[in-house]
Amino acid sequence: MKKAVCLLSGGLDSTVTAAIAKSKGYRIYALTFDYGQRHRREIESAKKVARYLKASEHKILKIDLAQIGGSALTDKKIKVPKGKAYAQIKASKEIPVTYVPARNTILLSFALAYAEVVGADVIFIGANHMDYSGYPDCRPQYYKAYQRMANLATKRAVQGTEIKVEYPIIELDKKAIVKRGIRLKAPLHLTWSCYSGGKKACGRCDSCVLRLNGFKEAGIEDPVEYESQ
Repeated sequence: MKKAVCLLSGGLDSTVTAAIAKSKGYRIYALTFDYGQRHRREIESAKKVARYLKASEHKILKIDLAQIGGSALTDKKIKVPKGKAYAQIKASKEIPVTYVPARNTILLSFALAYAEVVGADVIFIGANHMDYSGYPDCRPQYYKAYQRMANLATKRAVQGTEIKVEYPIIELDKKAIVKRGIRLKAPLHLTWSCYSGGKKACGRCDSCVLRLNGFKEAGIEDPVEYESQ
């Protein structure tokens, strides 16, 4: 069976992306990062999702990006924005403070090494630029450039077999992502998108607002519990 490394954060996007990989007949090698983020709640969700999707292997790598900081997700001195309306988030042209400097480049590089070791032909990442145009490492042109770099950087590619980077939901809005997840019977009830790590999702951070709006537009009740909606 063909193999795929799936970057799995435990969130909605990465879970649906992993389900897409599984639906294409790939054996999943899940890769999650404990990178110094505010909480481990999403890591626990990633473990559950990996088990649900029957991943052949699930590695959790620890890399401390909190030592670098520069993001509300890795520096507790920087407040996570809360209370913005969906329209306000969509209209913003600024790069959010939740952007983690060069995160996807760092994580993809680990995934590339892992893929080469396990013999995976593809890396799946749940990047999406429709809801958050402010993240520079969530743009299609970034992934095209990364693919060119990967083809230069790996033994496999140099010898004639590239490791392809797939980003199947990059052009989808949250409504479409939710619907795709439902169709694929992805474990959306196990996912965690909130930037806070409480027992319930906060319902007020940008990530929660985007997710809730996606479920609302899809006409589907979000299975995750919220403090407020």
